[in-house]
Amino acid sequence: MAVAEGTPQTQGGATATINGLKTYGEAVIHEDGGDQRVAAGLFEMSVDGGGTLQTYCVDLHNPTQRDARYQETPWSGTSLGTNKDAGRIRWILQNSYPQVNDLAALARKAGASGLTEQDAAAGTQVAIWRYSDGAKVDAVDPQAEKLADYLQKSARGTAEPQASLTLDPPAVSGHPGDLLGPVTVHTDADSVTVSPPADAAASGVRIIDRTGKVITSAKDGSQLFFDIPEDAADGSAQLTVQASTTVPVGRAFASESRSQTQILAGSSESTVSATASATWADKGALPAVSARTNCAKGGVDITAVNKGDQPFTFELMGAEHTIPAGATRTVTVPLQEDQPYDFTITGPNGFSHRFTGLLDCRTQGTLTTKTTQTLSEPSPATVGGITTPPDTDLAATGGSAITPMIAGVAIGLVVIGGAVLVFLRRKETPTGE
Repeated sequence: MAVAEGTPQTQGGATATINGLKTYGEAVIHEDGGDQRVAAGLFEMSVDGGGTLQTYCVDLHNPTQRDARYQETPWSGTSLGTNKDAGRIRWILQNSYPQVNDLAALARKAGASGLTEQDAAAGTQVAIWRYSDGAKVDAVDPQAEKLADYLQKSARGTAEPQASLTLDPPAVSGHPGDLLGPVTVHTDADSVTVSPPADAAASGVRIIDRTGKVITSAKDGSQLFFDIPEDAADGSAQLTVQASTTVPVGRAFASESRSQTQILAGSSESTVSATASATWADKGALPAVSARTNCAKGGVDITAVNKGDQPFTFELMGAEHTIPAGATRTVTVPLQEDQPYDFTITGPNGFSHRFTGLLDCRTQGTLTTKTTQTLSEPSPATVGGITTPPDTDLAATGGSAITPMIAGVAIGLVVIGGAVLVFLRRKETPTGE
């Protein structure tokens, strides 16, 4: 019987904890209800396993939560995915501070008499907010404002950067004796370390290339396979790849704690990782399931692949979907904005996979704070650069504390506020499981 996977699946890359604003100036947001003065500049994050990231905010009117954890995320899983100006934001990042650290040269291009690091950070953030949030915002310092205007007017569309590290697909399935895969490595690192399943010595499962060679390191484009012994009992396994690299400028970082979305402005050498799972059985339906946020469709795409010899059927929102043997189908689970989800999909042979996240696809559009306090040392809870005292109700600033997740119940998905049930099952009555 396959071992249930109880840990959430991520899309790979860097995982980090936000430390707060580190280099910043001030800006003024012009709203119908009046002007509001806020801090604007660079945030710093600490990467799990080692490394430091510098980021700007692309979600002005939401707060950053204290010690919020962030995951490297494709643009399609954030508000950038539906923002026609996302490429212009990346151009700004590539052509301003801290990527350009010659501030005298940057000031000349902007027509400014001079720029401090604080001015450069504030001007860059202001230019980004104009494209990420459509905000009417100006830098307080005149030189920072000249930089913001220059960056906004000069920005050109550029492509989304490659992920620091992902595995595609993140889940595979098949029969004992088969090679399960391929799982393709996508990375900007020179090489990655490949770690086999924790119980590989006992189970006999190996991670190999197409020629049968055991793989302990790989590079961009490498194809990995799970080699399952012919006499293996029905089961599952997971491989991990890890590398040290600089995360590409322009990568998005999203949090499950409703903490404002960030975009990468600079990276030290940092630890990145990704996992892929395999499930195998002698007969029956053989599901491999993955999930990805799709902001264009306002939900989560669930992709199910059936490598078995029997049809695989699941029900979604009252509709039944059958995947024939050897076929693939993707179904979108619609969710409300800011809606956390935590669901477990189950199938035959003890198959179980858990997915968690929060749909954060839109910027707020307008501030909901009535007063804004700008502190010399920003508190851990900030809206864009708007700092709020520790005892402030974050709901009043357009954000909220971490919303508790609801665990998957039986076979399926329970979504907070939506009472949506999704479950995956066999059409036939299981026997001998």
